[in-house]
Amino acid sequence: MLIPIEKLIYGGDGLARGPDKTIFVPFVLEGEQVDAEVTEQRPGFARAQATRIVSASEYRIEARCPYFQRCGGCHYQHTSYEHQLEIKASILRETLRRTGKLEWTSEIATHPSPPWEYRNRTRMRIMREPEFSLAYFRFASHEPLAIAECPISSPLINRTIAAINALGKSGAVPEGIAEIELFADSADLQLMLELYCNPVPAQAWLEELLAGLRSSISQIASLAAFRLLDRQHSPSSAGEKPPLVFGAPFVTYRTQTSEYRVSPGSFFQTNRHLTQTLIELATKDRSGRLALDLYAGVGLFTSALAPNFERVIAVESATSSALDLRHNVPPNAHPVAQDVEAFLINREAQRFRPDLVIVDPPRAGLGERVARQLASLAALRINYVSCDPATLARDLRILLASGYAIEQIDLVDLFPQTFHIESVACLTRRG
Repeated sequence: MLIPIEKLIYGGDGLARGPDKTIFVPFVLEGEQVDAEVTEQRPGFARAQATRIVSASEYRIEARCPYFQRCGGCHYQHTSYEHQLEIKASILRETLRRTGKLEWTSEIATHPSPPWEYRNRTRMRIMREPEFSLAYFRFASHEPLAIAECPISSPLINRTIAAINALGKSGAVPEGIAEIELFADSADLQLMLELYCNPVPAQAWLEELLAGLRSSISQIASLAAFRLLDRQHSPSSAGEKPPLVFGAPFVTYRTQTSEYRVSPGSFFQTNRHLTQTLIELATKDRSGRLALDLYAGVGLFTSALAPNFERVIAVESATSSALDLRHNVPPNAHPVAQDVEAFLINREAQRFRPDLVIVDPPRAGLGERVARQLASLAALRINYVSCDPATLARDLRILLASGYAIEQIDLVDLFPQTFHIESVACLTRRG
């Protein structure tokens, strides 16, 4: 079947119009003509795989990674990085229009990243058959794909992947470890390993594993072992025992203006080159009496806000991140270990009139209730840091209807080679 690709959409697919339904095709580019084979039929749409590029885009290039199109991690390695940024800006603008009913005709300022070796965190499965290997999921599958290297991850992470693979092939990685997360500091000089296990191996085995890894990679600062709780392989929740930790209890992550304690299980941004850019976009030229930092994590924005505000209230519900937040923030910042929605419906919070609110929610966004509660605070400014354009657009629609106007939108490319879009929308209260 010969089909023309109309455009790329969020999620990485190309969109084509068939005679009776929309067709989604991965690893293509807008304007290309491709021979495609339908792989899935659904009411109203189909999924297909390109079997031959009949007419290639001028932007098409050879992918750098040998696993591209087999691994589910990257989506855009077949096009130039400059074109990736154009794709993402176009998708962000169209999503604001289609989902948020917002016709944003002004510039979307784009902040590029080095396109390779940028990731400071990655999570991998363990394969033991046919031989030991760290693995990612195969594209559109939950089947593992053995990986020897990952070109978008930092050099220290890649050296550690090689060391773990070598130890595993020698039988030195204990049974029970299902996944490993690797987190490097800003300078790529220290590494924290988080093991997700069922069951957690004996302490002596874990100490031996850490010693074996350190014999090859001296920069491994700590190793923590979590128990797998469910099929989603989540780390320990608030009611669970803390992880076993060997070596340093945390990694110190430094930016140009602050340093942060990041403990096992705590969230931190994953692009080691653009963290400072994200901080500046969310906090720059803002000052006043009171700022709120909602979904504060370990205090990435709180620490930057504190010098310019009399008081900062930082709200974070995740146990590990909330503990790091308490350690990281200066004296005029008040950390609150609470769910954001519960915090906002509190009577005391409803009396606040903050000069600035920063929100950095997970991929699900704020949701209608939190967005309306947030609007009721009547903050002078809201800076919304988003990792999903669809939920951003949905939430902006509520905030704009509640008396806010968009002042600026920035696209911060934290995830080169992938479809993921990080953005910052700066809002001001009308009147």
